Amino acid sequence: MRKKVIAGNWKMNMLPNEAIDFIDKLTPLVKDTQNEVILCVPYTDLFYALLTAQNTNIKIGAQNVHWEESGAYTGEISAKMLKSIGVEYVIIGHSERRKNFFETDEIVNKKVKAALANGLKPIICVGETIEQKEAGVTKKVVTEQVKKVLDEIKEEQIENIIIAYEPIWAIGSGKTATIKDANDITKEIRDEICKIYGQKASKRVIIQYGGSVKPENCKEYLNASDIDGALVGGASLNPEIFAEIVNN
Repeated sequence: MRKKVIAGNWKMNMLPNEAIDFIDKLTPLVKDTQNEVILCVPYTDLFYALLTAQNTNIKIGAQNVHWEESGAYTGEISAKMLKSIGVEYVIIGHSERRKNFFETDEIVNKKVKAALANGLKPIICVGETIEQKEAGVTKKVVTEQVKKVLDEIKEEQIENIIIAYEPIWAIGSGKTATIKDANDITKEIRDEICKIYGQKASKRVIIQYGGSVKPENCKEYLNASDIDGALVGGASLNPEIFAEIVNN
């Protein structure tokens, strides 16, 4: 049976002292959960978050990574660097990276390969725009993204990958996909993985839903047949609210 994985994406929020305080408050609230708990924090918080989360059930992830190990890439961070300080997860291909920094599926694929080669577990984001949704091409768009971002990824690597279905129009908007629509698309993603890697791999892969996830709606999403967790944005910035989602 697949475990539920709840990941918080802080985006460009929280100073190091705030990260320490947050984790100290969150720890007792989620200590008894059976779900995997991940906080994906800004680079400047990583070291402090890793130290504070030691001996807890909270895992720490980054929000981005470069595909090269080293070189003339001012301001970038490699997978090897993240791994060297103990980071376990990394978000790759978030819609904000795609939109604001022009990341393509091909770039996402290169980053996924670099993460896996260095022992990081990528949380790969896929999802459609409002225009694509209204045109009725969500399934086509999302399955094409899945194929491209997983290009040349081996079957045995799938169990170290999380896919987050995040309809772009739902992120930070307060709008959410219906439970049926979210589950249908996650099932399409699982079916696409089955076509590429076979049924055994498709049953192992973790697929999250993301997009305005809150305590009020998370339980229904997490109880859906093919949704294995949530990638949480704004609601992950409050330890009590995030704990509610984790414990649901």
